Amino acid sequence: MAKKPENLSFEDSLSELEKIVTDLEHGDVSLDDALKQFERGIKLVRNSQNKLENAQQKVAVLMQEEGVDTLKPYDVEGE
Repeated sequence: MAKKPENLSFEDSLSELEKIVTDLEHGDVSLDDALKQFERGIKLVRNSQNKLENAQQKVAVLMQEEGVDTLKPYDVEGE
């Protein structure tokens, strides 16, 4: 049985979403299975969005605690 979306890591959710998209794009899935996969994908997307929003809130709180107003773009040396 597949794990509930809320129990998956962000990376695992993305990986499963990629598999669902690939399966649906190939069209070798019955209509019922396609609908089930689509529904699962929607749940994974919503959960992933929630995780991203929570991460953004944590970053904002940490920045506020440190007195940082804005983030600076990351500059990779040599680019």
